Amino acid sequence: MKEIAEAILAGDTPRKEFADLRIPERYRAAVVRKADVNIFAGLTSQEKDPRRALYVDEVATPELGPGEALVAVMASAINYNTVWTSIFEPLPTFGFLERYGRVSPLGKRHDLPYHVVGSDLAGVVLRAGPGVHAWAPGDEVVAHCLSVELERPEGHDDTMLDPEQRIWGFETNFGGLAELALVKANQLMPKPAHLTWEEAASPGLVNSTAYRQLVSRNGANMKQGDVVLIWGASGGLGSYATQMALNGGAIPVCVVSSAHKAEIVRRMGAELVIDRAAEGYRFWKDEHNQDPKEWQRFGRRIRELTGGEDPDIVFEHPGRETFGASVYVARRGGTIVTCASTSGFMHSYDNRYLWMNLKRVVGSHFANYREAWEANRLIAKGLIHPTLSRVYPLTETGQAAYDVHRNLHQGKVGVLCLAPAEGLGVRDQATRERHLTQINRFRGV
Repeated sequence: MKEIAEAILAGDTPRKEFADLRIPERYRAAVVRKADVNIFAGLTSQEKDPRRALYVDEVATPELGPGEALVAVMASAINYNTVWTSIFEPLPTFGFLERYGRVSPLGKRHDLPYHVVGSDLAGVVLRAGPGVHAWAPGDEVVAHCLSVELERPEGHDDTMLDPEQRIWGFETNFGGLAELALVKANQLMPKPAHLTWEEAASPGLVNSTAYRQLVSRNGANMKQGDVVLIWGASGGLGSYATQMALNGGAIPVCVVSSAHKAEIVRRMGAELVIDRAAEGYRFWKDEHNQDPKEWQRFGRRIRELTGGEDPDIVFEHPGRETFGASVYVARRGGTIVTCASTSGFMHSYDNRYLWMNLKRVVGSHFANYREAWEANRLIAKGLIHPTLSRVYPLTETGQAAYDVHRNLHQGKVGVLCLAPAEGLGVRDQATRERHLTQINRFRGV
């Protein structure tokens, strides 16, 4: 691993030399263990501590198959799916790995008593398997996390509909929180040259998710002038939605939970901001009953900010806590587009406001390769910027996941894998200088 890291850090190693580097038989990786799936029995979600379940172990390097690439990982990032994996909710991910193992002999490699987690990476291709022609050793890449087999017709219009669609590093093994990662070649995209390794690693999952959810015709199909209500607008997902709304000529209404977070979204250019903590919104009277009067108060507040308009689009991801309010406040004929349920998977709402006002609920899950590529292109062109706030070493992956689980972070939390320090990997300094303020907008927050 030392030789591989040195070749990458040199910055001028000829590409053909990467193909000659020896691949180690083992590498360090952040893993959860099958033997630990019951360690949190009897605890609530908030009581579960990812640091008890995430370990950094040495694991065996997987066999490279057709259509795959082995990547040296310089940096990765934490997503909520890593948090869910580490607390074994809603189910232990080993069930995903077992099902994948039954698909094919290559799938069987993933069914192990440990799970290498992580759905983001920035790094360098070391090996390309048979049938891979677009990528070669030495290519600097980022990876998106859609893993598909594409042996059935359903996925050939939209690969997210492939029956064997999985999220890499969550529903597959050999993820990105490691020194090496195994990916399919159609997960790879060019690393934005003006970003460091840790900056380039941080947008992948959330940026692509926000793009499909908000911009794509597979999601809300946002247009200029749309009023877009964005929950958690300073968070890992919402911060990209806020940027896309602003870039696309929409009018974001940013919902945050503190004055500090309100300042962050204003730095991004948002003008309409609701601090739900300061304004005291309580959408649930108790564990079982919501409060429609709070929905109404929230709707009036949105109209105050927009000059009397309701949201054309509600960008949903908190789930249970907010979904009733989201359905209520969307305009007549509007769209509630949802990609997650970080506050709970069981949603309830008053269906009268949905059917009688011809509103739509659209489910959106990650992104297909084209959508991920377009989202990455926006990053590479400096139109969308990373929202990286803090970076941990690989050995502290558990702490990084803990911070995300406890909502102690802003934007995205990065993890250094083979990169020995922050600030490395920039190839286009001129572009970086033009966007440095925006790139660093979340740092130190």
